[in-house]
Amino acid sequence: MAGRTTLLALLAGAAALADASQGDREPVYRDCVLRCDEWNCSGAGLQHFRSHQPIYMSLAGWTCRDDCKYECMWLTVGLYLQEGYRVPQFHGKWPFSRFLFFQEPASAVASFLNGLANLVMLSRYRTSVPASSPMYHTCVAFAWKMDYFCASTVILHSIYLCCVRTLGLQRPAVASVFGRFLLLLLAAHVSYLSLVHFDYGYNMVANVAIGLVNLVWWLGWCLWNQPRLPHVWKCAVVMLLLQGLAFLELLDFPPIFWVLDAHAIWHISTIPIHFLFFSFVMDDSLYLLKDTPVPLKME
Repeated sequence: MAGRTTLLALLAGAAALADASQGDREPVYRDCVLRCDEWNCSGAGLQHFRSHQPIYMSLAGWTCRDDCKYECMWLTVGLYLQEGYRVPQFHGKWPFSRFLFFQEPASAVASFLNGLANLVMLSRYRTSVPASSPMYHTCVAFAWKMDYFCASTVILHSIYLCCVRTLGLQRPAVASVFGRFLLLLLAAHVSYLSLVHFDYGYNMVANVAIGLVNLVWWLGWCLWNQPRLPHVWKCAVVMLLLQGLAFLELLDFPPIFWVLDAHAIWHISTIPIHFLFFSFVMDDSLYLLKDTPVPLKME
């Protein structure tokens, strides 16, 4: 039993080291966090911290130990820069200058602007396209999912949207079965990441794979229908831009002014795409409204 306990402890330690980054492995950082935790996160020190912590920080879940890690991170970064070394990562992330309770303020603002652009164009779509258009309900559902769900869900729903547009209007049963298959795929993906192992590498590979399926399917449909549907160029441009901009996520550099990193730049660069995509969706929905003799409703 003792041997098994020792083995588990060693495995846990190995896993912690595997997940660590150069910055949080530094003795100066570890000693700083340890001393800060001892002095400020217990007894009178903890009471002092809580009494001086802004309410928005406590509501956001920032703890005394989180604050210790943040302050010690910048202490370590300062020493690295003083000695002329490259800025290290901490716990798998670059150091960011915190604003209010936002650890990555530029990405947070860009995410908000993405959501705002999506809502603005959704409102314009709902006022410009009658609900009797065959793609109306599918497009509205897609827009809401873009606001509230993760990247994998958005891409999978885009694939479903493509399936409805290419096959479902003539074969609704096929689109329905395919939609259920995508739901099972998403459930398996989320379950693995949540319950088995949160693997960043696997998640990236999975998103790239379904992103390529989304790209190839939409581009194939655009090329096939370009002679009779002049508005499909907008869809093709959107798909190419999304795939091209996704490569920004592969860039890896310390944040500019400790705020702007590759992930934030990717978020910002995708904001204008919403307007072009919804322009395509509106054109296509109005085309289908004129071209479809019997209104269909696809959920």
